Formats: sequence, structure tokens, C-alpha cells
Amino acid sequence: MNDISIAVIIPCYNETAAIGRVVSDFRQALPHADIYVYDNNSTDDTLETARKAGAKVGAVKYQGKGNVVRQMFCDIDADVYIMADGDGTYDATSAPRLVEALVDGGLDMVVGIREDDEEKAYRSGHRWGNRVFNGVLRTVFKSPFTDMLSGYRVFSRRFVKSFPALSSGFEVETELSIHAIEMKMPVLEITTPYYSRPEGSHSKLNTYRDGFRILWTIFRLVKETLPLRFFSGVAALLILGSLLLGAPLVTEWLRTGLVPRFPTAILASGIMVLGWLSFACGIILESVSQGRLEQKRMVYSSILGPLWNRSKTN
Repeated sequence: MNDISIAVIIPCYNETAAIGRVVSDFRQALPHADIYVYDNNSTDDTLETARKAGAKVGAVKYQGKGNVVRQMFCDIDADVYIMADGDGTYDATSAPRLVEALVDGGLDMVVGIREDDEEKAYRSGHRWGNRVFNGVLRTVFKSPFTDMLSGYRVFSRRFVKSFPALSSGFEVETELSIHAIEMKMPVLEITTPYYSRPEGSHSKLNTYRDGFRILWTIFRLVKETLPLRFFSGVAALLILGSLLLGAPLVTEWLRTGLVPRFPTAILASGIMVLGWLSFACGIILESVSQGRLEQKRMVYSSILGPLWNRSKTN
């Protein structure tokens, strides 16, 4: 691992209680890595604590983890990136194992699956929500992930530099997972310990607000990455509704030659037209989506992976 450049990137918001130890733990686990801490408008001494611990620090004024991750991906250049939270819940000693798996396997992302032995480490609401979201992703995207909301991840440079990073909050992990699925990147999950927060550190994740934002992100990405499937589903619902409204009217017309409830007939006809328009939109947007995917693949293909970089150095 001395032959490749490694960046540990830690987005932070009000983590004075934990960030010093997080930086020192990663420094001990990966002595040759550069450690970056980007602060997100903290009202405590997070930035100064990280600087004293030896981290390279930065600041992002737009609130939200997704905004911080996007800025870090833009600013920092390395062969391998390790993303972790600044709350001390992730196990720094697992980092070399995750990096080795990524480099030796020629992978683009390794996700640290959270395994906790402490009841307080993983709130029941968050655990239940994670299972629901994983199920949704498996159903819609054929996802291979079992812990899609884990914030402990290792990336190749080509993953980071081809990632659009549109999310602003905690839904960024969802976007990272779907990006890997859409691009058919080689990925792996490895179990790592997950700890409770130290005293004085508090979770910034709101179960209901951020849960809704994650669901909305999945909905948005289905529309953008699978438009034909999305709009075909909408079209099927509209056409079915039109048939349910219009079938009795057609039956009555065949029997008597009269069209009763004329406004209902107009409504059924309008819904049918909307259904076919939705299907046409799906066909058109599928071509647009394919063009965007081709552009991302061109960027991805132009960047060497860490395995190739290491072989060149050797």
C-alpha cells in the first residue's frame, strides 16, 4: 500500500468529542495516508481539534453531508479514497483490510458492513429503515448491497471522478450505491465493527426527515436511470384507470348505440391519451439516459484503477 496514494476523507459537523481520536486512529492504521477533515458549519471546535490532531482541514458552507462529500471528491486527488464519519463509530483498524481488498481485487468500491455488539450503537429505527431501503434497492435495481446506508466506504479514483454527486444530505450513500449499480462496477462488502458514539457526540440523522429524503432520492434516480420502466409503470396505471372508467360506457354503447355519462367518456379518453404520452416520454428519456450513461462510462474508462497504478510503480 506504500505504492499508492491514499486519502482518508472525513466530513464533520459538531464532532469535537470524537474527531481527534478518529484522526489519530486512522493515522495509526494508515501511516502513509493523507487525512482530510472538512467541516460543515460546526458551532464547536471541530475544525481546530482536527487540525491539532494532524488532519488537513477544509470547510464547506452549504449544509449537508452530500455537499461536503461532493466538495471533497472535487478537491482531493488520490488513488484510493476512504470515507468515514467523524463520530468515532467506524473501526479505523479495518481500513487496511478494506484498501487491500479494493486494490488486490481491482474493485471500485468496498463497503464496510456495520456489525455492532452494543445496543446503543445502532438505533432500532435506523436499523429497520436500513432494511427497508435495502429491500427497495434490491427490488428496483437488483442491488447486491446489504448495508447501502453505511458511511464507511473505500473508493477507487475512477469511481470518485465519475460520480455526479447531486445529493445534498445523508442520502448521498444511496446515490453512491446506485451509481455503482448503474455503472456495473466491481464492488464488495466486508463486515467491520460498529461502535456507539463517545459521550458528548450526537447523531445528526433524523429518522423520518432523512428517511423521506432517501426514499425521494431512490424515486428520483429510478426516474433518471430507468425512465422507460418508470414511465411505463405510470402509463400502465393510467391506461388501466381509463379502461375501468370507459369499459361500462363501451358496453352500453354496443348494447344501445348511446353514450351515457358523456363527461366520464371524455375523462376516460383523456386519461388514455396521457397514458400513451407517458409511454412515449419513457422511450425518449431512455435514449437520453443511455447517452448520459455513455458519457459517464467514457469518463470512468479514461481513469486508471489503483491496481494498474500500483503495477506501473512496481
